[in-house]
Amino acid sequence: MRLAIIDIGTNTINLLVADTKPNGAYNIISSTKVTARLGKGGINDGRLTPEAIKRGLDAIDTHMKTLASLGKVDKIVAVGTSAMRNAANADEFSKAVEEKYGFGIRIISGEEEARMIFDGVKQVMPLGRERVLILDIGGGSCEFIIANKDGVAWAHSYELGMARILDKFHPSDPITHKEVMAIEAYIRQGVSQEGANLYDAIRNFPATTLVGTSGSFDTIASLVAARNHPLLNVALSTSYEIPMPSFDETYRKLIASTADERKTMGNMDQARIDLIVPGAIFINFVLTELKMERLYQCGFALKQGSVLNFATE
Repeated sequence: MRLAIIDIGTNTINLLVADTKPNGAYNIISSTKVTARLGKGGINDGRLTPEAIKRGLDAIDTHMKTLASLGKVDKIVAVGTSAMRNAANADEFSKAVEEKYGFGIRIISGEEEARMIFDGVKQVMPLGRERVLILDIGGGSCEFIIANKDGVAWAHSYELGMARILDKFHPSDPITHKEVMAIEAYIRQGVSQEGANLYDAIRNFPATTLVGTSGSFDTIASLVAARNHPLLNVALSTSYEIPMPSFDETYRKLIASTADERKTMGNMDQARIDLIVPGAIFINFVLTELKMERLYQCGFALKQGSVLNFATE
């Protein structure tokens, strides 16, 4: 069966097309993304702006043209995450998609999103008895999962996405030390919720390795690889270890840079010129606060986990 997963994120709308087999195995046929900024302008107000809805529809239109070029597709599953589950007018976008293309959007909870991220990561990361902390940094939310080969010990989704942080703080260019500290304080407060305290979770389920998925980690890995492994295309690898000294160097360079300077950095994702600064601050915060000793970027996350969940449905 040929399955298409459309992952409707707050910043990016992704398409993954895979040929699946009854035993759960699959081959990826195509993987593409379009920057739609679905949460821009309304993420912290709980709404999708008319401009954001148009960008979202344009992005899905681009993906539908890609699907048409690939021939017959047996099943299309569209998954909506933070921007849609928090938008009072999410049904406006969903109805427009259904009327135009004939399929609905499944808006998943933060807990479902975390579980499917783990289902993606476990496919390519050789998890053992030692627990790891998995972090997916999105535009609207961030998912933390503590897990090992036996499964998930703890997971939670926080509404601390990078689009939310940009919309709330509007940092200077370059960002100031005071603004960095304000963002860190905001993150600290956000992950210290009663009943979902990240610090308590790490004490209860110790982990010293951070496995990061999605855009911020992909960008950091690409920037590090540009210096350390110039022949490596990180986008073609399923995982990449980011040495701590290399992350520290990259982090310092990013927060000291202007947007124009970031545009010229080797391997910089041009769609993340503004998002990578709060993303790097978030990663540095987690590494420092939770005393992580190793850092990996993982190329598999929600899309690949969705294949496992929806292929046999």
